[in-house]
Amino acid sequence: MRSAGDGTTKAGNTVTDTATLGFGAYFTRHMITSTWRAGRWTPLQVTDHAPLVLSPAAMVLHYGQAIFEGLKAYGQPDGSVKLFRPRDNAERLNLSAERLAMPAVPIDMFLEACTELVRVDADQVPRGEWQSLYLRPTVIATESNLGVRPSNEYLFMVIASPVDHFFAGGADTIDVWCADSQIRAAPGGTGAAKCAGNYAGSLRAKRMAVENGCHEVLWLDAKERRYVEELGAMNFFCVRATKGGEPELVTPPLSGTILPGNVRASMLGLARSRGVPVAERPITLAELIGDPAVKEAFACGTAATVVPISAVVTGGERHRIGDGRSGALTGALRDDLLDIQFGRRADPFGWMHEVTLSAESMS
Repeated sequence: MRSAGDGTTKAGNTVTDTATLGFGAYFTRHMITSTWRAGRWTPLQVTDHAPLVLSPAAMVLHYGQAIFEGLKAYGQPDGSVKLFRPRDNAERLNLSAERLAMPAVPIDMFLEACTELVRVDADQVPRGEWQSLYLRPTVIATESNLGVRPSNEYLFMVIASPVDHFFAGGADTIDVWCADSQIRAAPGGTGAAKCAGNYAGSLRAKRMAVENGCHEVLWLDAKERRYVEELGAMNFFCVRATKGGEPELVTPPLSGTILPGNVRASMLGLARSRGVPVAERPITLAELIGDPAVKEAFACGTAATVVPISAVVTGGERHRIGDGRSGALTGALRDDLLDIQFGRRADPFGWMHEVTLSAESMS
């Protein structure tokens, strides 16, 4: 690991009030970078968080080879810091890289980059309720060339942002707008990859959701426009009452058009640990808004964690889910997850990865 600069100059916004961080508005003092040339990655380098220098012919600007991940570091009661499921993020980044014909980032290199950035900026890990340090590992094509082919040069970088709530105002519940005239992903496409183009293509619908008084978009399948898939940046779950009145947790299956979220996998694991039956099966929009057995719904992801869905807006009508508030199972699973992430209970799953800090950083 090589270091450049003393970290005293910070590009980007400065944290002035840690009580109101919001999401993605502020950045720590450092970043980690490596470049791919001649078939190999250069040693990781710690630099100041600063603007990039790219050719106007950089292939990322023209052909969209850009992938990224999102993960968080959480302050622990003893002053230490732990990352949540970083190896899973590394593996998913490489699945995205394969889909976009980009080079894989070695798992150990990814882990080293994330842990080193947390280590050098440990004093900027926020410690308030709901607060964490969000990391954004990214790979982009940097070769200066307009040929329509995969790039021969890439930049891998990791930046970090102190955050609290993903939704403005810390929304307790969200309304979602059903995008029945647009699609997020089609079979054979890039829906299971975390690539920049997926998000660019979703922004118009996100704007329409806001114009319809909602927080997020609820995407349907591309073929029939009947089946719920995911939200703009989160996976979808609902809770059904079984014939015996007990809850069942249901989520759409991973079929190549849905991003395999780490929090999604964690929700399934936590539900099973509670003895709650889970089902990964197709969910129709008609079932979600018309079946009284559906008592709860929520969205989950790294940025938002777990957020209850109060209503679905489609065809100009607002369909309330359950009583419109956070349901019992939604709240229980969210609390289970947060308690593990913030070190308030033991981690029986091995999800948390400790970052070795100096005694000074932990004081």
